[in-house]
Amino acid sequence: MNLPSNVMYTADHEWIRLEGNVAYVGITDYAQEQLGDIVFVDIDTVGETIGQSEVFGSIEVVKTVSDLFLPVSGEILEVNGALEEHPELVNTDPYGEGWLVIIEMSNPEEAAKLLSVAQYKALINE
Repeated sequence: MNLPSNVMYTADHEWIRLEGNVAYVGITDYAQEQLGDIVFVDIDTVGETIGQSEVFGSIEVVKTVSDLFLPVSGEILEVNGALEEHPELVNTDPYGEGWLVIIEMSNPEEAAKLLSVAQYKALINE
Protein backbone atom coordinates (compact mmCIF):
# COMPACT_ATOMS: atom_id res chain seq x y z
CA MET A 1 0.00 0.00 0.00
CA ASN A 2 1.28 3.43 -0.97
CA LEU A 3 1.33 5.99 1.88
CA PRO A 4 3.42 9.02 0.93
CA SER A 5 4.90 11.12 3.71
CA ASN A 6 4.39 14.46 1.91
CA VAL A 7 0.64 14.46 2.63
CA MET A 8 -1.49 14.50 5.77
CA TYR A 9 -4.34 12.09 6.41
CA THR A 10 -7.79 11.98 7.99
CA ALA A 11 -9.57 9.20 9.86
CA ASP A 12 -12.11 9.29 6.99
CA HIS A 13 -9.32 8.20 4.58
CA GLU A 14 -8.82 11.46 2.71
CA TRP A 15 -5.40 13.00 2.16
CA ILE A 16 -4.33 16.62 1.76
CA ARG A 17 -1.16 18.05 0.24
CA LEU A 18 -0.48 21.62 1.33
CA GLU A 19 1.01 24.15 -1.08
CA GLY A 20 0.92 27.39 0.88
CA ASN A 21 -2.72 28.34 1.54
CA VAL A 22 -3.89 26.07 -1.30
CA ALA A 23 -4.21 22.30 -0.97
CA TYR A 24 -4.89 19.25 -3.10
CA VAL A 25 -7.34 16.72 -1.65
CA GLY A 26 -7.95 13.08 -2.55
CA ILE A 27 -8.72 9.69 -1.05
CA THR A 28 -6.02 7.38 0.22
CA ASP A 29 -4.70 4.27 -1.45
CA TYR A 30 -6.24 2.30 1.41
CA ALA A 31 -9.67 3.87 0.74
CA GLN A 32 -9.64 3.22 -2.99
CA GLU A 33 -8.55 -0.37 -2.34
CA GLN A 34 -11.42 -0.89 0.13
CA LEU A 35 -13.97 0.71 -2.22
CA GLY A 36 -13.02 -1.23 -5.35
CA ASP A 37 -13.43 -0.03 -8.93
CA ILE A 38 -14.53 3.60 -8.95
CA VAL A 39 -17.06 4.29 -11.70
CA PHE A 40 -18.10 7.90 -10.99
CA VAL A 41 -16.92 10.91 -8.99
CA ASP A 42 -19.62 13.48 -8.20
CA ILE A 43 -18.35 16.84 -6.96
CA ASP A 44 -20.50 19.89 -7.71
CA THR A 45 -19.23 22.20 -4.97
CA VAL A 46 -16.82 24.41 -6.95
CA GLY A 47 -16.96 27.94 -5.57
CA GLU A 48 -18.50 26.83 -2.29
CA THR A 49 -16.85 27.25 1.09
CA ILE A 50 -17.20 24.05 3.10
CA GLY A 51 -16.34 23.37 6.73
CA GLN A 52 -13.86 20.82 8.00
CA SER A 53 -15.23 17.27 7.90
CA GLU A 54 -18.28 18.35 5.85
CA VAL A 55 -19.31 16.48 2.69
CA PHE A 56 -17.98 18.00 -0.53
CA GLY A 57 -18.96 15.26 -2.98
CA SER A 58 -19.28 11.52 -3.43
CA ILE A 59 -17.58 8.57 -5.07
CA GLU A 60 -19.52 5.76 -6.69
CA VAL A 61 -18.36 2.21 -7.04
CA VAL A 62 -20.26 -0.68 -8.57
CA LYS A 63 -22.42 -1.39 -5.51
CA THR A 64 -22.35 1.73 -3.33
CA VAL A 65 -21.87 5.49 -3.07
CA SER A 66 -19.55 6.99 -0.43
CA ASP A 67 -19.42 10.57 0.79
CA LEU A 68 -16.21 12.59 0.56
CA PHE A 69 -15.27 14.73 3.59
CA LEU A 70 -13.13 17.86 3.40
CA PRO A 71 -10.02 17.56 5.63
CA VAL A 72 -9.92 21.31 6.39
CA SER A 73 -12.33 24.20 5.89
CA GLY A 74 -12.00 26.01 2.61
CA GLU A 75 -13.33 27.07 -0.75
CA ILE A 76 -13.39 24.48 -3.52
CA LEU A 77 -11.36 26.13 -6.30
CA GLU A 78 -11.18 23.32 -8.82
CA VAL A 79 -12.36 19.78 -9.43
CA ASN A 80 -10.09 17.35 -11.29
CA GLY A 81 -11.74 17.42 -14.71
CA ALA A 82 -9.91 14.27 -15.83
CA LEU A 83 -12.08 12.23 -13.46
CA GLU A 84 -15.20 12.92 -15.51
CA GLU A 85 -13.90 10.72 -18.33
CA HIS A 86 -11.49 8.61 -16.25
CA PRO A 87 -12.73 8.05 -12.67
CA GLU A 88 -10.42 5.02 -12.48
CA LEU A 89 -7.49 7.45 -11.99
CA VAL A 90 -8.51 7.50 -8.32
CA ASN A 91 -7.77 3.75 -8.24
CA THR A 92 -4.57 3.78 -10.27
CA ASP A 93 -2.92 7.00 -8.99
CA PRO A 94 -4.75 8.28 -5.87
CA TYR A 95 -1.97 10.70 -4.82
CA GLY A 96 -1.14 11.96 -8.32
CA GLU A 97 -3.47 12.10 -11.33
CA GLY A 98 -6.38 10.88 -9.17
CA TRP A 99 -6.59 13.96 -6.92
CA LEU A 100 -10.18 15.17 -6.39
CA VAL A 101 -10.22 18.90 -5.64
CA ILE A 102 -8.01 21.92 -5.04
CA ILE A 103 -9.09 24.13 -2.16
CA GLU A 104 -8.11 27.44 -0.64
CA MET A 105 -7.96 26.87 3.09
CA SER A 106 -9.96 29.28 5.25
CA ASN A 107 -8.45 28.05 8.52
CA PRO A 108 -4.93 26.62 7.93
CA GLU A 109 -4.54 25.84 11.65
CA GLU A 110 -6.94 22.92 11.17
CA ALA A 111 -4.21 21.06 9.25
CA ALA A 112 -2.21 20.69 12.47
CA LYS A 113 -4.89 18.27 13.75
CA LEU A 114 -4.58 15.89 10.79
CA LEU A 115 -2.74 12.57 10.90
CA SER A 116 0.88 11.97 9.95
CA VAL A 117 1.74 8.93 7.84
CA ALA A 118 2.73 7.02 11.02
CA GLN A 119 -0.56 7.90 12.75
CA TYR A 120 -2.56 6.92 9.66
CA LYS A 121 -0.70 3.59 9.36
CA ALA A 122 -1.54 2.88 13.01
CA LEU A 123 -5.22 3.71 12.34
CA ILE A 124 -5.61 1.35 9.38
CA ASN A 125 -3.67 -1.46 11.07
CA GLU A 126 -5.89 -1.52 14.17
